[in-house]
Amino acid sequence: MNPSTTSWDNEKAKVTLLSGFLGAGKTTLLKRILAWETDLSGTAVIVNEFGAVGIDGSMLKDSAANMVEFKSGCVCCVLKAEFNIGLKKIWNELKPKRILIEASGVADPDSIKKVFDEVGIREHMEVTNIITVLDADFWEAREHLGPLFFHQLEDANLILLNKIDLIGEEKVPQMLKELHETIPNTQVIPTRHCAVDPETLWSVDHQKDFGMEPGEFFEEDHHDHDPKEHERYVPFHFIDTAPLNEDCFQNFTQNLPWEVFRMKGTVYFKNGTRMINFVGGKSEWIDWEDTKETRLAFVGMWVNPEEILQDLKNCIDKP
Repeated sequence: MNPSTTSWDNEKAKVTLLSGFLGAGKTTLLKRILAWETDLSGTAVIVNEFGAVGIDGSMLKDSAANMVEFKSGCVCCVLKAEFNIGLKKIWNELKPKRILIEASGVADPDSIKKVFDEVGIREHMEVTNIITVLDADFWEAREHLGPLFFHQLEDANLILLNKIDLIGEEKVPQMLKELHETIPNTQVIPTRHCAVDPETLWSVDHQKDFGMEPGEFFEEDHHDHDPKEHERYVPFHFIDTAPLNEDCFQNFTQNLPWEVFRMKGTVYFKNGTRMINFVGGKSEWIDWEDTKETRLAFVGMWVNPEEILQDLKNCIDKP
């Protein structure tokens, strides 16, 4: 972590929290934000991975911003104490003007925001913006995703209804109507790949009352984030330097049980390495250079990781 050359002692750091359920597109949004900024000397970036393998951090390594990564837990509960210490260290070493936080997909924004009310932190930084990225597919399946999913939407002062190109744009007007009726005090913007211009992103009303009562759609009030809620989510990972058989891996991906709704990372084949972003049965691929390693992070719900990982090991190309 390199200290910033500029001191902002007389100002609080403005914190933007990027929230959203697993695979919604938070990393894509963060990369866009960092690409907009020409001077990142006063910016600190915090990435929180729920699993034990940090994928997002490696994808953002070329950014000029100062980046800190919290892995193997959620900063709103399991890593709360570590997060508190980390924020104080960031302030003491960097004196940042702004902080961007990419929260874990299973983080409750309200619980993260409460950390910024604690002594030693509230004097130096404040949450001014909560942006929640919403996968349009997940909105259609909202009845099955539980209260955490809705808390992430309820806390936002801006919702990006993302991946509208994958659902049929004729559905978008109805979705926007439902979202505005459900959360009337929150701005909603439909996007593809989180493509939104800086002026639109930063012009939202930052004065939203984060303590507002939930609407009738939400059955539960805000609460301290219970670590037991994470028990339904199972993070696991796979790392190997041997190449995988491409046909076998494609078959593996197509036959993943629906309970595995997130897979992300690099996949090493004999003819090259590619990055896969798998969410809810859909895969996006990009070429990935200078890496000869398969490094995948998974998140599922009530799954047996050993069985899934064994199927993946069967795809290792025999010499």
